[in-house]
Amino acid sequence: MSTGRVYKVSGPLVVAEGMAGSKIYDVVRVSESRLIGEIVRVDGDRAAIQVYEETAGIGVGEPVYPSYEPLSVELGPGLIGSIYDGIQRPLDALAVLSGDFIVRGVEAAALDRNRLWKFVPRRRKGEFVRGGDSLGVVQETPLVEHHVMVPPAVEGEIVDISEQEVTVDTPIAYLRTATGEQPVKMVQRWPVRQPRPVRRRLTPDSLLVTGQRVIDTFFPLAKGGTGCVPGPFGSGKTVIQHQLAKWCEADIIVFVGCGERGNEMTDVLQEFPELKDPKTGEPLMKRTVLVANTSNMPVAAREASVYTAMTIAEYYRDMGYSVALQADSTSRWAEAMREMSGRLEEMPGEEGYPAYLAARVAEFYERAGRVVCLGTHPGEGETEGSLTVIGAVSPPGGDLNDPVVQATLRAVKVFWSLEDRLAFQRHFPAISWLNSYSLYRDELSADLQKRAGEDFSGWSRKALEILRREAELIEVVRLVGQDALAPSDRLLLMTGRSLREDFLHQNAFHPEDTWTSLPKQAGMLGLILEFHRLAELALQRGATVEKISTLPCRQELGRVRYVPERDFARH
Repeated sequence: MSTGRVYKVSGPLVVAEGMAGSKIYDVVRVSESRLIGEIVRVDGDRAAIQVYEETAGIGVGEPVYPSYEPLSVELGPGLIGSIYDGIQRPLDALAVLSGDFIVRGVEAAALDRNRLWKFVPRRRKGEFVRGGDSLGVVQETPLVEHHVMVPPAVEGEIVDISEQEVTVDTPIAYLRTATGEQPVKMVQRWPVRQPRPVRRRLTPDSLLVTGQRVIDTFFPLAKGGTGCVPGPFGSGKTVIQHQLAKWCEADIIVFVGCGERGNEMTDVLQEFPELKDPKTGEPLMKRTVLVANTSNMPVAAREASVYTAMTIAEYYRDMGYSVALQADSTSRWAEAMREMSGRLEEMPGEEGYPAYLAARVAEFYERAGRVVCLGTHPGEGETEGSLTVIGAVSPPGGDLNDPVVQATLRAVKVFWSLEDRLAFQRHFPAISWLNSYSLYRDELSADLQKRAGEDFSGWSRKALEILRREAELIEVVRLVGQDALAPSDRLLLMTGRSLREDFLHQNAFHPEDTWTSLPKQAGMLGLILEFHRLAELALQRGATVEKISTLPCRQELGRVRYVPERDFARH
């Protein structure tokens, strides 16, 4: 193995010479401190290296050690409940080794090599298995049954497999392959920039229930779909991400904090172990993986953090789980790309971002989807899994014409537009019902009718039309006053206010209002629209808007959202 030498240092960018034989995206170790880096450009025997750690003190002539392997992550039991940095170093292990701040060059295995896992085989000796097939299971947490899968490029006959209690590095089976007998361990390694293979992709026609009424009713997201949440500072992007991570109908949650403030990730770490999974009552952390590359961590590692999280999410998707990946925020990821592009002296694109920004954003979101997995579970047919990706975008000043927002909108099919105006009015979630959209409504119509009733889609469209008409009337009221409006228009303003305050507004801190099932959402919406229909009839028969507005049932409508789920149908 040859050793290169540092030729130039420019912040996190190090240029090394004598690197013949190395390839782009290979991992290297820089200097005797063995700082981890990744080759991002090759020019003859010189390589430009993106270093994921602080490079202060590195000088010309210091050694560079190539690995001739791409940046990869370890996949196996022990991922759930862990928190990693952008290159999959476990932060709890690093805290033991180096204290509260990460020391340069420190290393720790992503998966605990000493922990014993009980492997229960689901295959027998003599069976022929292919890549992705489940050999057996490990009870990773009370909520997650971890399938130990054959690596994607391997196939052969099982010559030995048994129930045993072993570490992730111990072979749990042996396969007779075309190249000889090969051991299979619980741990696998996979390059983060390479999507994991699937058998085929399916139409995303199943709703991902989030429990957030403005999302499920008006702008639904499909399992295996893609969505983005752009908004200015203080509009509640992180709150939305946390709510979705806590309550969305996914088996596994992967949350990546990319360049965000450290106290926000601290809140997640403190909240998730205390939050109870609504289905099982177990701590939510028992089905969550956290990847944290906060704003005080090396900027270069931000670029890798989203790929690290994506690969972990794909791994659980391949087991047949519904996985939701939350990225907060992709703007910080794009800023890291812009910084590295500038140091590489590449031709800048719009606002200094690299010309390949849109391609990188599209590559990231295209790894989502509802799929037929590569392998199967014993005794079952094809296994389906889904990976849903939701990215927060933080454009400067809330400018939706920002290149990152525009590149994201071209790649995703759901747009939840956050407005600081709503947040300042204490209306949460602060998702604009006038600017947001979902392109999954047609695919999800059958599932929505099945789960919420045949009238739900029609009610949703009617309510949205009332809200849009209300916004127009509010502008008129500002000019001429409410008294100049026709009684029917004043009634519509009253119904629009009821939709906004009694239906769209949700209190994340109220135990009954923080999450709403789809049947309850349909019931609440139906009650408001039925009141509007009856009020229109009353107007035609001579009643006044003032009389209708003082009816006691209007106050009851406002209290419906606090009725417990179990009592809603009876109520």
